[in-house]
Amino acid sequence: MRYLAVIACLLAIASGCASPTSHFYTLSAPSPTGGKASGPSVAVGPVALPTVVDRPQIVVQTGANEVRLDEFNRWASPLPEDITRVIAANLAQELATERVWPYGQSTQTATDYQVRIDIQKFESTLGNGVVIEALWTVRRVADDTSRSGRSLVREATVGGDFDALVAAHSRALARVSGEIAVAIRAP
Repeated sequence: MRYLAVIACLLAIASGCASPTSHFYTLSAPSPTGGKASGPSVAVGPVALPTVVDRPQIVVQTGANEVRLDEFNRWASPLPEDITRVIAANLAQELATERVWPYGQSTQTATDYQVRIDIQKFESTLGNGVVIEALWTVRRVADDTSRSGRSLVREATVGGDFDALVAAHSRALARVSGEIAVAIRAP
């Protein structure tokens, strides 16, 4: 009997020492669809983020004025780079062109357009949804004219876990990209 109590105690101690596993996430972008090589060329970036979310940990809203940095659920790459990658892929699909890339990551010296994005809000609430508020500017390089806009997107999560949260952010960024594409296509 005493032997079983010692084993039970050792198992309890061992299970308490086990550390949780970390999970790493990336935002989802559409697959390349083989756009035209003759479409507009677009450089996306730079992308600015609020300091509170520009970190490896996924930041979750827990109250009106409280956030939690989740040490075991993290972004796989720096969030501004991931957002840039996703918006570039979304714009390539929206504009049916293969000539869209992250700003500063191309050998192209000139582009038709540059898109700058300032994310004002990048909020995440587990089991509820996400909010992205972005100010963006589309600059036509040829005549140095620009159009600016503000996108405010709320996207509900489909589930209460981090997979659902990241998927909601991906859908929200697709909607922001759609609004930017409209500005690029405008005469």
